[in-house]
Amino acid sequence: MFYRIIIFLVLNFGALGIGGFFTGKGVPSEWYNDLNKAPWSPPGWVFGFAWTTIMICFAVYMAYAWTKVSDLKLLAILFAIQWVLNIAWNPAFFYFHHVSIALVIISLLTVLVGYFLVAYWSDLKMYSLLIMPYFVWLLIATSLNAYILIKN
Repeated sequence: MFYRIIIFLVLNFGALGIGGFFTGKGVPSEWYNDLNKAPWSPPGWVFGFAWTTIMICFAVYMAYAWTKVSDLKLLAILFAIQWVLNIAWNPAFFYFHHVSIALVIISLLTVLVGYFLVAYWSDLKMYSLLIMPYFVWLLIATSLNAYILIKN
């Protein structure tokens, strides 16, 4: 289990690193600062803390799921899609400034993570709670993205 956690930590934080490459200055950038943002937008430091916590929890979730889920091929495919969507949001939003495409990406990611939560609940029981921070954060992030699309 320990080695699986390490593998998923590397994959998860690798995704954040690749996505971060396309984020550039990100939250402190002039483009982002000039946007009308939702009143519930958290301060910039929350994003790093949230994603670090999420990726640690998700690594443990995936390592445990790998031992309990019967269809590993489907689990791997869903994880890979999640990985790509997670990376793709950053360049769509921060690099290309395509807020509408970013909203589609993050909405798909939210639905997919929600699917993980519901579909594997019977196999993973309480371990499913480890994916809850990811799902809740994506709900918030999707609302922030949607607000920016509507108000800018």
